[in-house]
Amino acid sequence: MIQAVLRWIGFAVTATVVLLVARQIWPGRQELELDVFVLALGTLGLIVLASEVRRIAPPADESVLETALEPEPPEVRPIAELHRLDRELTMGSTRAFDLHYRLRPVLREIASARLEQRGMTLDSGTPAVQDVLGEELWELTDPDREPPDNRLAPGAGLEKLDRTITRLERL
Repeated sequence: MIQAVLRWIGFAVTATVVLLVARQIWPGRQELELDVFVLALGTLGLIVLASEVRRIAPPADESVLETALEPEPPEVRPIAELHRLDRELTMGSTRAFDLHYRLRPVLREIASARLEQRGMTLDSGTPAVQDVLGEELWELTDPDREPPDNRLAPGAGLEKLDRTITRLERL
């Protein structure tokens, strides 16, 4: 703070010397010279005051204006296929109709692809295919599986679907 006052006094002395020199060079313009002198002292005082305020309270790392002008990050959209599968799993776990007509085709497609890697076909229905798939997964992917009589009957439930999907992942 003392340094700021000393700086301002240094500026004031310089401005006073300039005022005295101006009065010697242009003696008839005393009012104009005085107005310029007061304006210069005030400006220098404001500059010193602003620098002290900046020293005492430094600006934040990031300004609000810069933050507002930054482009917003792109919106992360969920993958539509994952959203659809999640919905089919939920619906298949609650209703037998949705299990048979919505989730079963997806499970059959995945099981068929996994079995083809082993040289087997899902629709053959051989005991080897049934052993590889396991009882619960085979029950859902059996090509001869009949549609449910009651469309509102309960589905497989989350626990059974979790076991079935775990078995499918292990293939």
